[in-house]
Amino acid sequence: MSTRSGSGRATPPMGAPLGAPIDPQRRTALKAGIAGAIGATALTRTEPVRAQAVFPASPPTTPWMEAMPVQTPKTGITVTSNPLLNTALTNAGVSPLPGINAVAGEAGRNSHQAWTRFPPRVFYEMRVQQTTHQFHPQLPPSSIWGFDGQIPGPLFHARYGQPIVVRIRNEIPANAAGPGSPEISTHLHNMHTPSESDGFTGDWYSPTQNGPTLTAPGAFKDHHYPMVYAGVDAFGGIGDSREALGTLWYHDHRTDFTGGNVYRGLAGMFLAFDHIDTGNENDTSPQALRLPSGQYDVPMMLADKRFTQDGQLFYDQFNNDGFLGDKFTVNGKIQPFFRVARRKYRLRFLDGGPARIYDLVFKYQGRDQSFYYIGNDGNLLPNPLLRTSVRLGVAERADIVVDFSKFPIGAEVFLVNRLEMLDGRGTTGRLLNPGDQILKFIVDRNPPTPDTSRVPVALRPLPPVNLNEVTVNRQFVFNRVAQAWTVNDQIFDVGVVTAGPQKGTAEIWELVNGGRGWWHPVHIHFEEGRILSRNGVAPAPHEAGRKDVYHLGPGDTVRLFIRFRDFTGKYLMHCHNLIHEDHGMMVRWDIVP
Repeated sequence: MSTRSGSGRATPPMGAPLGAPIDPQRRTALKAGIAGAIGATALTRTEPVRAQAVFPASPPTTPWMEAMPVQTPKTGITVTSNPLLNTALTNAGVSPLPGINAVAGEAGRNSHQAWTRFPPRVFYEMRVQQTTHQFHPQLPPSSIWGFDGQIPGPLFHARYGQPIVVRIRNEIPANAAGPGSPEISTHLHNMHTPSESDGFTGDWYSPTQNGPTLTAPGAFKDHHYPMVYAGVDAFGGIGDSREALGTLWYHDHRTDFTGGNVYRGLAGMFLAFDHIDTGNENDTSPQALRLPSGQYDVPMMLADKRFTQDGQLFYDQFNNDGFLGDKFTVNGKIQPFFRVARRKYRLRFLDGGPARIYDLVFKYQGRDQSFYYIGNDGNLLPNPLLRTSVRLGVAERADIVVDFSKFPIGAEVFLVNRLEMLDGRGTTGRLLNPGDQILKFIVDRNPPTPDTSRVPVALRPLPPVNLNEVTVNRQFVFNRVAQAWTVNDQIFDVGVVTAGPQKGTAEIWELVNGGRGWWHPVHIHFEEGRILSRNGVAPAPHEAGRKDVYHLGPGDTVRLFIRFRDFTGKYLMHCHNLIHEDHGMMVRWDIVP
């Protein structure tokens, strides 16, 4: 059986500049106008020619003036018994519950469906705050929104088999001006998380006091992450370790304003470890991979930004073509440097958006350098690939190992983006030479102890694909109609369920790019999929493993196998070009009992 469906509304193609408040009545009127235009043009799939927006150039900045920030993991409170009776939690004034903690002022949600089976063992709290951040020493501080008031948000290290609760408190001023919107909903991309903690786009909550005894500003929501592998119901225990993810990130997912909220800073990295990817390069267990660890395991969030002439962060959230910055940041700093020792490093790259596609190479004295590509999105590959470049669409991750021991002390190695992208439509396909330098590595020392890390010939095996499990085939066409972004000619409606896979089944989903030169990195929440074919042929080796972002170039068709296991509730699929998802290129799908 094959199905195509969807319904919805539009978000505005134009709007307020940076710093101006959002007019909800104007936004609603623009949505209605675009929805009417789609009704008149959807059958013809035509679109008027539109000039690409011209954004102001940022002030000049000198590269390599500041060190790249390297984060240490956030500390939580260990829960050693029933969390309601835990002394540490009581002393901290918190008491997470499986149901809504209304007395303390928790925002509305469904009860945690995995709480009893996987009770939390660690409790964290993050405060989403408006503050300032200096992206470069030659620019003044800009107003940002950040988890714990920082860019990137705090780094998490979590372990499978150790469930956690993360309380996320919204302390953004309720009258905060755009871009973005001060309501939040946080998605942990792409952990196997029950729906009520997945950060569904319509489950946003405001920074208002909504509990009778709440003394601190800001509503909050407790997110329960069971830290289990997908397929736990069928496999038992905490699931099948072949289903593990390692490199994840979390970000805001508020309906219509994800782009503005993430661009302003609401994003952070989350790393998950287990008995195979242990996070300890000295682990003596025969199962341990012993990949570079500790200070040599470094997450790197890439995001391009643009600034006004007076040095303030600039973003146009109402031009729905897609927004490009002209300054490259790594972990929140413009063209920083990173001092490294002569040894192996594990570098975990994330394309944090809002729209740019990267083709990354390492350059030393003008020549491309090789590295081991060990993971695509959050998933380790079965075997490492020796590569000289890696391509990333928005929200894609690449896990690589670079051996700096082959360079002399004093060497300068540059991370370079060589892919030309002139506007939000997508890449031109042209590889630039020399390209844009993003980060400078300075090899400045020998390691204090011998490098015991390794890149083994086998990483993590893949679970089998059993096509006999498939019950439904679905097709989703990602298109642009009447200046709005659509899936199957429909604009997202938070209340419309486009697909309802049954828990415990598998399906084949066909993702189709409607064409005309646009690129779409399509993300499916909750479950990793396996690409069966791309444009009728087998996927490339780096895409042959498990994935959660499927990059669709113009005219591409990707067929994938995906399962729906363990939990029920509402989830999302959307283009992760942040402008495109905010302007309608998203669908809701529900796992039903």
